[in-house]
Amino acid sequence: MSQITIQCRLVAKEPIRHTLWQLMADLNTPFINELLQKVAQNPDFEQWKQKGKLQKSVIKQLGDKLKKDPRYLGQPARFYTSGISLVEYIFKSWLKLQQRLQRKLDGKRRWLTVLKSDEELIQQSQQNLEAIRHKASEILQTHQKTEKLFNHLFQLYQEEKNPFTHIALCYLLKNRCKLPQKPEDPEKFTKRRRKVEIAIDRLQEQLEGRLPQGRDLTNHNWLETLSIACQTDPEDTAQARSWQDKLLIQSQSIPFPINYETNEDLTWHKNEKGRLCVKFNGISDLSFEIYCDQRQLKWFQRFYEDQQAKKGSKNQHSSALFTLRSGRILWQEGNEKGQPWNIHRLILQCTLDTRLWTQEGTEEVKQEKAEEIAKVLTSMNEKGDLTKNQQAFIKRKQSTLDKLENPFPRPSQPLYRGQSNILVGVSMGVDKPATVAVVDGITQKTLTIEYIKQLLGNNYPLIQRQRQQKQHQSHQRNVAQRKEAFNQFGDSELGEYIDRLLTKAIVTLAKKYKAGSIVVPKLEDMREIVQTEIQTKAEERIPNCIEAQKNYAKCYRVQVHQWSYSRLIDNIEAQASKLGIVLEISQQPYKGTPHDKAIALALNAYQSRLSA
Repeated sequence: MSQITIQCRLVAKEPIRHTLWQLMADLNTPFINELLQKVAQNPDFEQWKQKGKLQKSVIKQLGDKLKKDPRYLGQPARFYTSGISLVEYIFKSWLKLQQRLQRKLDGKRRWLTVLKSDEELIQQSQQNLEAIRHKASEILQTHQKTEKLFNHLFQLYQEEKNPFTHIALCYLLKNRCKLPQKPEDPEKFTKRRRKVEIAIDRLQEQLEGRLPQGRDLTNHNWLETLSIACQTDPEDTAQARSWQDKLLIQSQSIPFPINYETNEDLTWHKNEKGRLCVKFNGISDLSFEIYCDQRQLKWFQRFYEDQQAKKGSKNQHSSALFTLRSGRILWQEGNEKGQPWNIHRLILQCTLDTRLWTQEGTEEVKQEKAEEIAKVLTSMNEKGDLTKNQQAFIKRKQSTLDKLENPFPRPSQPLYRGQSNILVGVSMGVDKPATVAVVDGITQKTLTIEYIKQLLGNNYPLIQRQRQQKQHQSHQRNVAQRKEAFNQFGDSELGEYIDRLLTKAIVTLAKKYKAGSIVVPKLEDMREIVQTEIQTKAEERIPNCIEAQKNYAKCYRVQVHQWSYSRLIDNIEAQASKLGIVLEISQQPYKGTPHDKAIALALNAYQSRLSA
């Protein structure tokens, strides 16, 4: 989707800010806090946790009951709806993280079954080490040309039924698909196995960790826990740890945000000074002035124009084509002293569809929405006997479909039309975060190649500056950890700035060659890609000495900071979607030069597209 989020500051007189603060902090946030507890205390929660998803509409049912509680009365209906949807989002995200941790834990446990010493393998096989090595060598020769050799051998290990072959595969896997030249050091192996056991223990602790917590704006829970901890001895280690967790959590000073998921919940107008203002459904007696950057002012002005056009046409336009899609009110934390509604800033975040800026983009959106409504109407009419509610629903949908034929007046600007056979491959690695190759999929010719230095131009020295910052920060953290001092240092935004520069250069290159898609590597492959790149460099520098290669690789990892590849890919996707350039994900080769990898990445994506 070609959607972006912009924000502005909301300015109003103190009584208005005070009223909104009371609604959000004294009513809505406690409502969300209790709803979080109610969900976690549900008898079926453990089943939901195992399945990785909540029972449908259970949070809404709990929220509807809680709305009748006298403690939370007096909120607008939108505030209740926002709180319920926010709790649903929190638990959905939490359960996803739990699933991810469980997968990691299962993977570590499977790996622990592979980590057996040479002595254990000899005892299990009742053969000598030379026989095991000989069998392992035969397996390597058979599968040496296989891509992702480790994953392939691990799959064979899980499926193999022959005991001796199973042990030979185990020997290969624990030695990273190589036949070691030196005898196994029992002490080093014990340490290696212990590291995996510690990792399993840590993952288990994380899985059994605390549930989603609310925001204690009054510090009541913190003070209560402190009082209990001072006056009572803990019953066991688990209780002591739970007290410690509660006392170490930094208290939140701002309430939960309020989400407005319908674009007509926000009403735009201008005051007597001509300044753009906004009101919100449920609190329409409170008006707020818009203060924003000049780059974003055009969007807020467009929101106002859309509503004025609809009002002027006596609702002949559809809000489905409003540029604004949704909004959110939140407080931004401040550091001064005084009343909270004076200390913290009030912020409005708006999500919008960039295609709706132009006449051509609006026509594209209109066609999409018309097709969706037509499908719904067809399926409803096929049902036959309809209830009054279903008939009213069809009537509303038909009315929306009719209004879509009356588009908003918008400037004309030709849409970007890329050629599907032109692909931009973006290979990623340790030394060079991005290398770009523009490839013609039909002729398989490379049109151009640009390295990181060409992409950044005069900003290229920022890469070295970023690495120096990371090294300095790593050193500071190490020193602080040895002193048992505070070691959570904030990160600069230089990496994000470099990502934006790279993204701009990549998208500009795609526009220049009329590319239809940008191809990036799979994120799950990045660890293996980075490991292979470092190992290759170590083997080139220090051949025939495995121990020295390991030391070189370790030092190299410290010197060269690993990039946030997911952040870079997210940036590319966001900017490419504004133009309608498709983002494709493909397999990046582990070996080869950066530009060879970029070319192969693009061609692999094109071949996959043809085979699909």
